[in-house]
Amino acid sequence: MKLYRVNEIFLSLQGEGINSGRAAIFIRLSGCNLRCPFCDTNFQSYTEMTAEEITDRATELSVTDATTKPMIVLTGGEPTLQADEALIESLHTAGFVFVAMESNGTKSAPANIDWLTISPKAGGKVVVEKCDELKCLFDANGIIALPSGISASHHLLQPCDTGDAEANASIIASCIEYIIQHPEWRLSLQTHKLLGFK
Repeated sequence: MKLYRVNEIFLSLQGEGINSGRAAIFIRLSGCNLRCPFCDTNFQSYTEMTAEEITDRATELSVTDATTKPMIVLTGGEPTLQADEALIESLHTAGFVFVAMESNGTKSAPANIDWLTISPKAGGKVVVEKCDELKCLFDANGIIALPSGISASHHLLQPCDTGDAEANASIIASCIEYIIQHPEWRLSLQTHKLLGFK
């Protein structure tokens, strides 16, 4: 029986991207093939869980009288290192009809995923050719990693949070100006950080 290394599972709102503001159960898988300096994931601790245990925990977090279950967000780390069709099928079978994945794009995603967000990182070679949402980080030098040859339904730029208010303000202003000049892009803010929720 396959075990997945799970960093945490929690209910919140999706804080960024096209689905921002939607109720979401985040399944954060531990481990990544890249080491980005701005990553907010603790890779040291995890619990090994089966697909059934993960699904049971997600079900426990769902509001029992809701007619629609929250979306599931498989994230990490890098979820493609562990998430597979069996895990997604387990979630679908339990009534989670919208299972999304946030990936750096260096590995292919399972075929039965409902929504794929690719957020490329510097130093990572994107192998995914098509996604629902391409979300690129934007810093003082512009777009950090823009892969070629990827088709996306939505193109988003997310200002990089440096931890310095003055630098962040400058990055946001530059990002907005870039989007004005390149209207195929949309601004994606990390609303969970702005509003102070997880």
